Amino acid sequence: MSQKSVEIVIGRLATDETLRTRFLADPVLTLLSLREGGLDLNHGEIQALLEMPIAGWRAMADLVHPRLQKIAMKGDRPEP
Repeated sequence: MSQKSVEIVIGRLATDETLRTRFLADPVLTLLSLREGGLDLNHGEIQALLEMPIAGWRAMADLVHPRLQKIAMKGDRPEP
């Protein structure tokens, strides 16, 4: 278990529009992809992230100052 990895995922979901869009479309695949990419997420952490309300991720992102957001460029945006 890595609290740091959980914090990285939460931070990225709050600030990275492309990742957040992917997550909202397919949360399981997105989290597994992050784990395969090197983040230390165990089954319990993935399950807890999946149980968080979807509206909460959007609300959190809306509260982050725009200068701290990673905005998706036109070609980076996945289809919703």
